[in-house]
Amino acid sequence: MNMAVAIPRGVWVLGFVSLLMDVSSELIHSLLPMFMITTLGASALEVGWVEGLAESTALIVKVFSGVLSDYLGRRKGLAVFGYALAALTKPLFAVAPTVGVVLTARLLDRVGKGIRGAPRDALVADLTPANIRGAAFGLRQTLDAVGATLGPLLAVGLMLLWSDHFRTVFWIAVIPGLASAALLAFGLREPAAAGNKAKRTNPIRRENLRRLTSPYWWVVIMGAVFTLARFSEAFLVLRAQQSGIAMALVPLAIVAMNLAFSLSAYPFGKLSDRISHRGLLALGLGVMVVADLLLASSSHWAIVLAGTILWGIHLGATQGLLATMVAEVAPADLRGTAYGVFNLVCGLAMLFASVIAGLLWDRFGAPVTFYAGAGFCVIALALLASRARVRRPGLDQRP
Repeated sequence: MNMAVAIPRGVWVLGFVSLLMDVSSELIHSLLPMFMITTLGASALEVGWVEGLAESTALIVKVFSGVLSDYLGRRKGLAVFGYALAALTKPLFAVAPTVGVVLTARLLDRVGKGIRGAPRDALVADLTPANIRGAAFGLRQTLDAVGATLGPLLAVGLMLLWSDHFRTVFWIAVIPGLASAALLAFGLREPAAAGNKAKRTNPIRRENLRRLTSPYWWVVIMGAVFTLARFSEAFLVLRAQQSGIAMALVPLAIVAMNLAFSLSAYPFGKLSDRISHRGLLALGLGVMVVADLLLASSSHWAIVLAGTILWGIHLGATQGLLATMVAEVAPADLRGTAYGVFNLVCGLAMLFASVIAGLLWDRFGAPVTFYAGAGFCVIALALLASRARVRRPGLDQRP
């Protein structure tokens, strides 16, 4: 049977919800670093702080929404609220007079992302049989990346149409954001709660957390190290700006990254259902090392484009895979909590990585920033190589 046909309708709905929200978010985010530097007078370090705090906030909030979704035994309501909150923050970017207001808008937007993230991933796992779960996460990541490709493309067109007027472009982002929340609210029927609702207890009680065993914590550690190796994509935008292309065309760097992400996420997701996760993680890290070395070596537009495309392929190989690995090693009734804790740790790593990237950029220049990213990739590869093989039913138990 064709794997795409077997994927439940609800996963497709969640994928298109992600697509619409990413159109909305990336329409703004692909322009935001330039807006902060050229219009608001921010430094690269300030960009790093804004992006690091924003992305880490989203990941940290996921721990609370994940725990709450497990406690309630319901996930859709939290996800709808998160998408609606993110949509309603978009006008703040259009009226922001200072970096502080941009930071506030980014934090509120990412709180919305954090609220929806863990329940949404848990919904994908709840809706999907284990034998096609990698493909299901890959499909959702693909549709997410398609939206993240369309958003910057729309930004390029609108910037050309409105002569680089950032604020007018930002207003347009409200439309797909509201459509995303509406599609989830009216287009998805939530499956029955995992486990016996009558016996539910606090997911973060000690006896429940003990059910998150060492294979789960190894996935958490790997996710954190991967995040250190992949700081905010805002620095791709700044590197593209250094290539000398017109400001309106700079978002094409994010288009290239997300196009590579969207084309690779589903094939890699299907592949992860058949081969060792450890090998696929190593492949993704190897791709990221090459991407960072290219981006460090030159600001020529062709080199930046090649590095950006490889960055997207790295995301396609690893992001859905890590989500799948969490689902495999966490109990069904604790999946929201498991995703929340995973994202909490990764959020702290994202904050650290983005601040360090901004500091290195301001003090030593762009090449050192990307060389540092390559160094973290090498550390992650060493950690992966030193880890005893984690057995995986049906695959990793093979001789």
